[in-house]
Amino acid sequence: MTADLLKASELHKVDPVFGQVSFDGHEQVVFCNDKDTGLKAIIGIHNTVLGPALGGTRMWNYTNEWEALNDVLRLSRGMSFKNSLSGLNLGGGKAVIIGDAKTQKTPELMTKFGQFVDSLSGKYITAEDVGMETKDMDIVREVTKHVAGISVEKGGSGNPSPVTAYGVFVGMKAAAKYKFGSDNLEGKKVLVQGIGHVGEVLVQHLTESGAIVTVTDINDERVHQIGAKYGAKIFTGADLYSADVDIYAPCALGATINDNTIHNIKASIIAGAANNQLANEAVHGKILKEKGILYAPDFLINAGGVINVYSELVNWSREQVMQKTENIYNTALEIFKFADDNNITTHQAAFSMAQKRIDDTKNGLNK
Repeated sequence: MTADLLKASELHKVDPVFGQVSFDGHEQVVFCNDKDTGLKAIIGIHNTVLGPALGGTRMWNYTNEWEALNDVLRLSRGMSFKNSLSGLNLGGGKAVIIGDAKTQKTPELMTKFGQFVDSLSGKYITAEDVGMETKDMDIVREVTKHVAGISVEKGGSGNPSPVTAYGVFVGMKAAAKYKFGSDNLEGKKVLVQGIGHVGEVLVQHLTESGAIVTVTDINDERVHQIGAKYGAKIFTGADLYSADVDIYAPCALGATINDNTIHNIKASIIAGAANNQLANEAVHGKILKEKGILYAPDFLINAGGVINVYSELVNWSREQVMQKTENIYNTALEIFKFADDNNITTHQAAFSMAQKRIDDTKNGLNK
């Protein structure tokens, strides 16, 4: 996530953190620093009303600490709503490690990070995110029990990415049902931006459903590999946002829907795996609504991964995990209708439903 994409909601050094757009009553923000391993990390705990805060750890080469802080605040907030909408007894949290995952991540760094997680005594449970793998969570597990998404060999649920992708797929189908009258994606033109672990599996589901898939990614080699593997088209235009497609699926980093891109979007539906797709939720959510573009809230349809890792905490079977993930379809339809009935954006509708569950629990109404 680059700073120029976050002008509407970024943190400013001259302003106090409390009261800014990204800060939303977070319960706790923990700065972690270790000179020996080079660890610089931030853990954001947004809300623990529904349970301990669970959210993955992202390792990214942020431009500066303020950019990292902005990201962890937005991501942890999104986890509160994601976990609430999914009906999980979890609060929202997230962690970011500042650095290049390809060159700076070491077992020693992950061990030290795990020790910081452990020092929070279970208030925050970590898992994998961008720049992390299951094997990294296995290292963290050696020093704390407050981690999910560990390998199957060590008793965990393994890589959550395939379940995340499936949730995005069923959420996309629900959006198609609501927008086009049918959830059949055969012949629909879909642009997938970002073909990492989640994006690739989404491309697979879309290809198998008969969709006409176009892919794009900052990794040119990866684009050609996935294009050849699934018979997908490779985007070669100058502006992917103005591409002639039915569905735009952002699956890379967030804030791709911003002041510079939103007026170019020609897709009828936006449904992808990326977190915080709207740079400014109020402004850009309203513009999408006015343009008649159906936005499937990211913190709803990308919830499959957290459902998968939550299964480790409550001993759900694989069948239960997939059933919960498939229910994203029904929840999405409910949110789309609620938004239209109340003349609000789909983001507002999803937020309202998620916040109501948190508030009802806080007030003792959910027993």
